[in-house]
Amino acid sequence: MANPAFKESILEEYSYADEQVMTVNGAVNRSLFLTALLMMAGTLNAFIFFYVDPSLAMTIATVSGVVGFITALVVIFKQKTAAIKTPIIVYAVFEGLALGGISSYYEAAFSGIVIQAVSITALVLFIMLFLYKYRIIKVTETFKSVIIGATAAVAVFYLIAFVLSLFNMPIAFLSSNSNLAIGINAAIAGLAAFNLLLDFDFIEKGAQHNLPRFFEWYAGFGLLVTLVWLYLEILRLLSKIRSRD
Repeated sequence: MANPAFKESILEEYSYADEQVMTVNGAVNRSLFLTALLMMAGTLNAFIFFYVDPSLAMTIATVSGVVGFITALVVIFKQKTAAIKTPIIVYAVFEGLALGGISSYYEAAFSGIVIQAVSITALVLFIMLFLYKYRIIKVTETFKSVIIGATAAVAVFYLIAFVLSLFNMPIAFLSSNSNLAIGINAAIAGLAAFNLLLDFDFIEKGAQHNLPRFFEWYAGFGLLVTLVWLYLEILRLLSKIRSRD
């Protein structure tokens, strides 16, 4: 799977027959719960940004982003931590705090941009679910390979950009509003959307392979990771388009 949280080997390693197994409905419920937690935490930091102290909110966002990233790595490489739920809940809360600060920063610059980004993210989610459910786009092994390769390339690209920024050598078009920058941003947002199909495929196959019930939490976590990525790319894309007005 392109999303590192959803690896094909998991299906073989944990598959077993028991009444306490993962279900699609269970994974959906956990996803909704984690998304609600993320949104509440984000709202809290947005309140701090607009009504308490913007610099405090951004500090909280930075620290929370680091904590969220580390927690995500722990969950991805130690899938059994999903059984105790706490690391996944911690991820949702701290990632929400981070998104709250980031979103508020963009909202302060472009009024109404957050509700636009949230609405588009939700719309893309339902469109991709429709495409997957009715097999309009089939998640074949070739399709997976293409998405995995493209996602890995984007991850390497972002890593290089981050390292260069530490040495005060930013990649100019990443923050510009040129046609090239907007086109690349749109393509990456599209890639994030296609990753949703792989996430849906993992959830469906996880239920078919009778994964342990705690993988409902793991599936919810993995889907949330993709949604966060998609939202951030859409937010950045909208900001570039609106900055040209």
